[in-house]
Order: sequence, then structure tokens, then C-alpha cells
Amino acid sequence: MSTEVTPGWLPWHPEPSTPAFVPPAGSVDAHCHVFGPAARFPFAAERKYTPVDAGKEQLVALRDHLGLSRNVIVQATCHGTDNSALVDALRASGGRARGVSAVDGDVTRAELERLHAAGVRGVRFNFVKRLVDTAPTRTLRAIAEKIAPLDWHVVLYFEARDLPDIEEFAPSLPVPIVIDHLGRPDVAQDPDGPEFGRFLEFADRHRAWVKVSCPERLSRTGPPALDGQRHAYADVVPFARRAVEAFPDRVLWGTDWPHPNLTDHMPDDGLLLDHVPRIAVTPQQRQALLVDNPMRLYWPDEQA
Repeated sequence: MSTEVTPGWLPWHPEPSTPAFVPPAGSVDAHCHVFGPAARFPFAAERKYTPVDAGKEQLVALRDHLGLSRNVIVQATCHGTDNSALVDALRASGGRARGVSAVDGDVTRAELERLHAAGVRGVRFNFVKRLVDTAPTRTLRAIAEKIAPLDWHVVLYFEARDLPDIEEFAPSLPVPIVIDHLGRPDVAQDPDGPEFGRFLEFADRHRAWVKVSCPERLSRTGPPALDGQRHAYADVVPFARRAVEAFPDRVLWGTDWPHPNLTDHMPDDGLLLDHVPRIAVTPQQRQALLVDNPMRLYWPDEQA
């Protein structure tokens, strides 16, 4: 497969603004990625896109610029099940990063223990067919059984239309569930309507953790987080607020840097952080969202 960047790929924002919102001390970016650099960590042959390099140095620079303290780095689909770039970033973090990996059904206990020692605490199951070819559910269940002794969790990435299939699959998982990006709701629908209500009921039934991330990916009408816009993605706000209110002790937030597969705009990450006070409207909600919840899930040994 060609190593040329996918046509139309938008590179990450080179000069994010300084956020007006000052996050609480110890805040965590609980969903971000590293891409390569490809010269050192080649992308998977079976990938469905080829991104611009976005390495650990750029991720750490963004973390510090935004006033955050830690990262949870999610294995990028362009790297397949080769977690080398992820492990490299985790080992370089001095304990300030945790990871979510991607593994095959034949992964060994020794490999899982190696990943755990590096800082991995979960695996991601991606059901978005335009991004990956999803493994059979029996294989995913087998992986979940292998990671259970390590006290890892499964991250589920799916779109709203996939929820019926996820509802059938989830009860078979013997580990905690984390849901990416609010389950990718259709924000043209009513946030108080039956579609999103079904998602909230699913998350509640399974005691799932929910990421209120990626408004730039969900929004239909914006406005985008660009050009000083500190009230971006207004159509996503009521959905995220409902999740924050429904699951105050199980919501997480992340930048999704470097924002893979966006096609219409690349957000300013400083303005994305300014989105947080609009969805977590009290200091208590923001403390839970940005500090207490991710620390309890990813650094439980550091909790009082």
C-alpha cells in the first residue's frame, strides 16, 4: 500500500490557541492518538487510511500547552495490532500516560503482560466498518476473557445505527465497558428523544463509562472551533450534557488529537478545551470529568 498521505487528509492544527478555560490541576486527556512517525513505526499494510505523522513529542507539547497533566493514548487503526508506537509513547511518558491497545485473537498472555507493564489498560473494539474490518464477535469475546485477569476494560467504538448489534454483544463481555464519543449519536435528532434515550439506557444498564469527546466529529451545524469561536458545536452540547448529568462518575473527555479522518475542518485544540465548561457546567462536574474519573479508571493506585 502506498505510503503517501490519504488525499484530502487534514493535518493537525499547528498553532492551537491558549484556552480561556483553565482546567483543574491533574486534568487528563482521556482520548488521543499517536501516528508514527512512519519512518520509525510503519503503518499497517491493511490500513484504510494513511495519516500525517503525529508523534509523541507533538502530543506532549499539546498536553502542556493546554494545561493538562496526563494522556490516555488509544491505538490508531492505521497501526493495526502493532502497538509499537503506542508502547514507545507510554514508556517515554514517565507514567503520565496510559494506553488502549488493539490485539488479535491469538494474543498471548506474555504479550498482554508486556503491554500492561508499558501502561496499557484496555483494548479497543472498533465496529465502524469504514475504518476497519471488525473481527468476529467470538474472537472479541475471547480477547475480553484474556484481558479480564489484568483488570483491563474494553473500549467500544460504534455509531448510533450499530447500537442494536452492540446491545446483543455487550452482555457477553466479562470486563468493564468504555464507549467512545457518546456512541456517535445523530445530533440532528432530539437529545431527549428515544434514539439517544436508548443509548443512555444501554450505558446505564452496563455501568459503562462514556466519553463526551469529539464534538467536531458529531456536529452537523457547528459552528466549528476555529477563529476564536468559544461556543463551538452548539448542536452537540445538549447530548454531552445529558451524559454528564446521567453518569457524573463515569464520563471522560479527550481531545481526539490529531483528529483522524476529518474532512471539512481541523479544529483548534485550545478552542476544543473551551468546549468543556459548556458540557460540564459546574466545578464539581469538571473535576469529575477531567480528573477524578480518568484517574480512577487508569491510575487507581494513585487514588486516596
